[in-house]
Amino acid sequence: MGEERFGEFVLVRRHEEGEVAELVLDRPKAMNAVSTEMARSVAAACSALGGDGTVRVVVLTSTHERAFCVGADLKERNSFSDADLLRQRPVSRGAYTGVLELPVPTIAAVHGFALGGGFEMALSCDLIVADRTAVVGLPEVSVGVIPGGGGTQLLPRRVGAARAAELIFTARRVEAEEAHRLGLVDQLVEAGEDRAEALSLAARIAANSPVGLRAAKRALRLGQGLDLRAGLEVEDAAWRAVAFSGDRAEGVAAFNERRVARWPGQ
Repeated sequence: MGEERFGEFVLVRRHEEGEVAELVLDRPKAMNAVSTEMARSVAAACSALGGDGTVRVVVLTSTHERAFCVGADLKERNSFSDADLLRQRPVSRGAYTGVLELPVPTIAAVHGFALGGGFEMALSCDLIVADRTAVVGLPEVSVGVIPGGGGTQLLPRRVGAARAAELIFTARRVEAEEAHRLGLVDQLVEAGEDRAEALSLAARIAANSPVGLRAAKRALRLGQGLDLRAGLEVEDAAWRAVAFSGDRAEGVAAFNERRVARWPGQ
């Protein structure tokens, strides 16, 4: 398992011969509160992972025992002038869009607190695996702001407009059982098992065609919010991108020869 550090607070680990990449939030002294430096590091790590054709799945994890990520670093923000906050905005936004725009399937492994920007980072992933200690929420209106890492757009896509409005307007925290019931997280596992389950799920996903995975994600993301006819055109474009690929030829050959596919990834 190889490791690469991006700044002081972000680590990338490689699993499954590099096909699964673990993007690790590693600022334990601050419960992974997202400072300016940490935001830059998350964005840099995502840029590197997005450009690496060997990566098939990314798993977002935390080194803190009691928190996935508690959101923006409000201690740092307290020292900002209005001009500082305005200058920092593109940096902060880059961390969330970095995760959101990863071209491969992404899984968040959540335990403990995932609040504000921490929950938005998880929402930016395709799937969320949470353990029974998880507490999620978007409390921004309680401190005079609004979700700024995609929460007002990503949450309604998961749970519908009315449910998202209730959660954002009340700023309430949601514990694991209810979060799973409402669809805020996709899988609920026993305490301490979120990372292992997310990596296991990532390995199962990574066994499939890398070309197919990227195209399927593109179709899923681009088709959101479109009417059915437009969505089917998005799907057709993605299908055409893979139909004549080496992965498609290998997949058909492996099926007929009853063997494990050896994906060329192109």
